[in-house]
Parts: sequence; structure tokens; C-alpha cells
Amino acid sequence: MKKMFKLSLIMLLAFSVVLAGCGKKKEETNASGGESSGTAKSGVKIGLVTDVGGVNDKSFNQSAWEALEALKKDKGIDAQYLQSKSKEEYVTNLNKYVKGKYDLTWGIGFDLGEDMKTVADQNPDAHLAIIDATVDAPNVRSVTFAEHEGSFLVGVVAGMMTKSSKVGFVGGSEIPVIKRFEAGFKAGVKAANPNAEIKINYTGAFDKPDQGKAAAATMYNDGVDIIFHASGATGTGVFNEAIARNKAGGSKVWVIGVDKDQSLEFGDDVTLTSMVKGVTTAVDKVTREVIDGNFKGGSETLGLKDNAVGLPETSSKNVPADVLKKVDEFKKKIIDGEIKVPEE
Repeated sequence: MKKMFKLSLIMLLAFSVVLAGCGKKKEETNASGGESSGTAKSGVKIGLVTDVGGVNDKSFNQSAWEALEALKKDKGIDAQYLQSKSKEEYVTNLNKYVKGKYDLTWGIGFDLGEDMKTVADQNPDAHLAIIDATVDAPNVRSVTFAEHEGSFLVGVVAGMMTKSSKVGFVGGSEIPVIKRFEAGFKAGVKAANPNAEIKINYTGAFDKPDQGKAAAATMYNDGVDIIFHASGATGTGVFNEAIARNKAGGSKVWVIGVDKDQSLEFGDDVTLTSMVKGVTTAVDKVTREVIDGNFKGGSETLGLKDNAVGLPETSSKNVPADVLKKVDEFKKKIIDGEIKVPEE
């Protein structure tokens, strides 16, 4: 009996060791599986506040958020965003991240400038950054772009490729950054095609696709065959109108996209080219400075010399080689200072 008891005890102990080993193995698997990317969390918290265009505007808000999403994967940061439904929400949204002790709070868009100044002055220890506006505060990093330089180049494309000798520009609000787009575009069109007619329409909004569609319809009806838009989510309507017309047949019409390579969203059949702006690069650069502990306030303007504005590589799908060659010639002249592109 004693022998049987000892044998049973030995078997029980052995079984317990096996179970413990299995449990340990399972626990280790779960622990390693929690960080599938192999990137440890950095502990850095970044907040992003959009303007009324929203984070899915297919434009600069989306470009900014994509930069933070990439840093989530690469550096393990905690990145969050708030979409502003109206200008009255800007201060509240900015303060949510500032009061939450986030390491950096981004504001995306010119319209947030005044409110960011207010929040920055009230919270001198907070770190903030803004795209498309200059805020005079020591704790704010301001990044603007020479949109007029890149817009000049797409203006050259439009001027050389229009068949009707009529092109159009659809803007959002008449603010300095959008006026730079307009001024550069007009100068580029005229440099390439002095006889071209340029029609201008400001919808007054960056979040109204229906207004963009109506503006585009009016221009196309007037004989315009290429429209350059700088209107955020309103530009979705410009693309939708062009897509509908091309499907219906008749004269071919084009759209020149803005901020991102919009052919990736709307397709090569309707997107002639885009005036790409390095918002993603700028947000990545400044945010990495925060991660590395090197954040500094101040302002910088990025242009052609920084490869921060210009045409995407996909332009060669629809823009002939001779036109792209001419674009490169103008680009060099702008960088070398031979051509000074107007800003208004």
C-alpha cells in the first residue's frame, strides 16, 4: 500500500511539473505575441487636431495623420487625433491634449493659428506645432510651405496640356496659403501658355464636396478642360464631377490634385498630376525631434529646394516627357533664383 502511495505521489509531482512547464510556455508565447512588431512603446504621447476638413480629407489633414500612424508602428508612440467640426472647437481640442500632458500637440491648417497662439501663451511649458501657419510663440514649431513654387510647376503642365486653352482653379477659403496656390498656378500657366484663360472660384469651405462639384461643373460647362483644386475635402466634389463627365463621354476633362498624390485615391483616368506638399515629411521630422528630446520652437518654410513641394513620380503616366522636361527646366530656374514666383 505504501509502495502504491509513493508511486502515486511521484506521478502526481511529475504531472504537476509538466503542467507548470506548459503554463510557463503558454505565458511566454502570449507575452511575446503582444508586441508583434517588435517595437517597444516609447511613452511619448502625440495629439493631432484637424481643421474642419477632418482626418479623411484626402489632403493635408490625412497626410499629417498618416505620418503619426507610421511613427506608431516605427517608434511605438501613443498618437491620437480629434476632428474639429467647427472653428469654435479648436481651443477646446488643443487644450484636451495640452492639459492631458501630451508631449506634442499638432494643429493642422492655417485656421488654427490664432487659437494655437492663445493656447500656447496660456501654457508656456507645453510643446505645440502647426502646419500652414506661423505662430509667434517660443513653444510652437511652425511649418509652412512655398506652395506657390510647386503650383507654378503644375500650372506649366496645365498651360502646355490644355486643349481648350481654358483652365480653372478651385480654392477653399481665401486665406494666404490658398492664395499662394492660386498665384503660383496662374504664373505657371501664363509662363507656358500666355494666351490661356484662367477661371477662378473660391467655394469658401474645405469640407463641402457638393460645392466643389458645383464649381467644377460650371467651369467644365464653360469649356475648361483642366482644374487645379486647393480646397481640401471640397476637392472630392471636383474629382467626382470630372469622373462623371468622363464616364458620360464627350470632351476629356482632368483634375490636378493637391497636397497628396491624389491619383492614388481617384485614379489615373482623371488625375492629370498633383501638387504634392511634404506635410507627412514635416510632421514626421518634428515629431521625431520630440521623441529624441530635441524639440525647439520657431518657424521654417519648405519649398522646391527642400523637395517639399512639386509633382509626384506618377506624373509620367499622363504627362508627356517633353512637358516634364519643361517642368524640370522651370524648377531649376526657380531654385537658382532666375524666376521669382509670386505669392499673391
